[in-house]
Amino acid sequence: MAVTKERKQELVKQFGKNEHDTGSSEVQIAILTEEINDLTEHLKVHIHDYHSKRGLMMKVGKRRSLLDYLKKNDVVSYRNLIAKLNIRK
Repeated sequence: MAVTKERKQELVKQFGKNEHDTGSSEVQIAILTEEINDLTEHLKVHIHDYHSKRGLMMKVGKRRSLLDYLKKNDVVSYRNLIAKLNIRK
């Protein structure tokens, strides 16, 4: 269910400025998107798992605020990121 270390490293390499760039908004959004997708698949099977549903809503809210921050500061990067991650906006 959780994102593995190897998958996080792949996301950091793909979306970060270098392989140690774990704190940039793009990387955080990519990791949150991966976690959101995993939780969504889990909740399709386990409909009454309300604790996980709450965690999902918190992650979606965190991603939304990071996306708003990125949109406010770097529109080009924001547009590229939502296109790569297939996020609706």
